[in-house]
Amino acid sequence: MNRRLKIRRIVTVVVTLLLCVVPAVAGPPPAGPMSSSPALSLTGGASSSVPWGIVLLLTLLTLLPAVLLCMTPFVRLLVVFHFLRQALGTQSTPTNQTLIGLALVLTFFLMQPVGVAVQHNAVQPYREGKIGIMEALDRGSEPVRQFMLKYVRQKDAALFVELAKTPQPRSANDLPMRVVVPAYILSELKAGFQIGAVLFLPFLVIDMVVASITTSIGMLQLPPVLISTPLKLLLFVMVDGWNLLVGSLMRSFA
Repeated sequence: MNRRLKIRRIVTVVVTLLLCVVPAVAGPPPAGPMSSSPALSLTGGASSSVPWGIVLLLTLLTLLPAVLLCMTPFVRLLVVFHFLRQALGTQSTPTNQTLIGLALVLTFFLMQPVGVAVQHNAVQPYREGKIGIMEALDRGSEPVRQFMLKYVRQKDAALFVELAKTPQPRSANDLPMRVVVPAYILSELKAGFQIGAVLFLPFLVIDMVVASITTSIGMLQLPPVLISTPLKLLLFVMVDGWNLLVGSLMRSFA
């Protein structure tokens, strides 16, 4: 019984707080005969759209980072960096935070021209009141769309055109965003895995050579990883691996 009473009290307090907060967020009721009925401001009218607008805005802000990261080179960069760490045999060096930070910095470097175009074509005219928000969204999405179209494979685009059951476009510029975005993600994943596979090959050769040598001379008690990992790190440092890798990744987006 005590537990039920506590639950009822908690529910009562929560409902009371909601009844107090929602009218405050919605704003004062409109003047006139409608203001005498407080229930109308909670169940209908323009004031009820304000809390739902806030909920929708918070939901979009939650999903925005994931959407933006999937529409930028971040996916390819992060996949390649994780493949490199696995190939070197270092389990947690560099750390995930370091790799994500490096990928974010390089993504900002690559997307800066696109951001300048969005600022010039959409954000600045919208701030000056020359265009509406829908036209600003259309103008702002066009530079991002053109950037993604440069790296979308025709096979991936054809797959999502078929799945979306849309008419066959005359050119790539006629593809809608609902086709371009998933096709771009698949193309970037494939490119990242291709680069990661190429990175694995020289380090895999070192692992195989070290394993065969240690086995042939009877060093069965010493794991080959203890010998191959320093050799791989030494090779990577001697050839200035980070400079070569980042330079190649940047040139792949040129």
